[in-house]
This record gives sequence, structure tokens and C-alpha cells, in this order.
Amino acid sequence: MSNQNSVFKALSDPSRRKILMLLKDRDMTAGEIADQFNISKPSISHHLNLLKQANLVIDERSGQNIYYSLNTTVFQELLSFFLNFIEKEEVDDNHD
Repeated sequence: MSNQNSVFKALSDPSRRKILMLLKDRDMTAGEIADQFNISKPSISHHLNLLKQANLVIDERSGQNIYYSLNTTVFQELLSFFLNFIEKEEVDDNHD
């Protein structure tokens, strides 16, 4: 999986995990996301930039707004990464 360390770093912060949960329901602007937090808009912008660097979110301009959405491809890669542990464990269990 590409960019694994930045993905785990991005997921390590509770505010960024909350942003991802918000985006699970619908695409949102930075302002809409900021309305859900008691932190400054520059802090939200910082969190969004880290999520973008990890390719967990995608931003798309629409008129004067930038909408953020989940990049589900990275989540599929992450899930595959974890499933490899389970599959290996099951194979090891069958050899006992």
C-alpha cells in the first residue's frame, strides 16, 4: 500500500477520524466541517491537508467552494492490508 505511514499518522488523530466519519455521510466544504468542531478554521485546514496528503480525502472545486470527499480506494487498500493479517493467522492455525 502506498503512503502507509501517512495514512496511519492521519488516522491517529481523533479530530481527523471525526472528519472522516462526517465525510462518510456526504461530501462537505471546509466550512461545513469546521461547524462540527470547537477548533479554529486554520486547525481544520491543517487536518484536511494531512488527510489529503495521506490520500484519505479528495478535494474538488465547485464554483467558490471546495468540497471534500472520502477516497474509498485508500480505505479498500487499508482493509486489504489488515485482512492479510487475518488470512495469515488462519493459515497458521490450520497448520497446527
